[in-house]
Amino acid sequence: MGGALITGWRRAGAVSAAELILRDPAPGDAALVAARDGASLNGPPAGLGKARTVLLAVKPQAWRSMADEVAPHLARDAVIISIMAGVPTRDLSEAFPGRPIVRVMPTTSAATLKGAASIWTADGQAREVAHRLFEPLGVVADLAEEAQMHAATAASGSAPAYFYAVVEALEAAAVDAGLSAAAARQLARSALIGAAALMEGTGAEASELRQQVTSPGGTTEAALRVLTGEGGLGDLVTRAVRAAAARSRELGS
Repeated sequence: MGGALITGWRRAGAVSAAELILRDPAPGDAALVAARDGASLNGPPAGLGKARTVLLAVKPQAWRSMADEVAPHLARDAVIISIMAGVPTRDLSEAFPGRPIVRVMPTTSAATLKGAASIWTADGQAREVAHRLFEPLGVVADLAEEAQMHAATAASGSAPAYFYAVVEALEAAAVDAGLSAAAARQLARSALIGAAALMEGTGAEASELRQQVTSPGGTTEAALRVLTGEGGLGDLVTRAVRAAAARSRELGS
């Protein structure tokens, strides 16, 4: 996720490489390219004191050791932005005392400036900082209360994986129906990407677009009877989102 954000910020021109101070024990391509272009990568810890905005993009299970390492070197007025699932503000405030805390749940599509970011903070100035960072990367939604972050994580932060799973399933189903793997891949991907682009371009409701391509008694209607029937897509997605939200709560306990 950190790499996707670096790529998106640089693509949008929102952040230059020279403004980035990166710490990563196993830097990926985005970090290495940024370092080549002037970012500080794994420099002395004292250099972190220059940062006015600090983004925490580590696995929730490993964040405390990271906090112990970097917190002593941060400026007292640095804004802390966490994109870690489940880790509550109260714990972050204990690890980074006196500093404004913002929780954000972005999506990897931020790399293409088509991301979605859910934001919660009790600090108005910190919210403005988060908006300036994430608005260039796509849609930003402010949450009314921190507890909603679990739902945002489940329904948005994890959603790209759900989409990719649907693509995989549709490709496999197309092969089962008789298409070659190459044709199945090409047609399934282009159909879903095109459908998403149409929804974005028209602003129409998903239900309206679905009805437009569903002729009474036709092939699409036959498929939708299966997808939307008992135990179908609606039930599966609800169960999936509930499971992700429950895991988010567990990570914060």
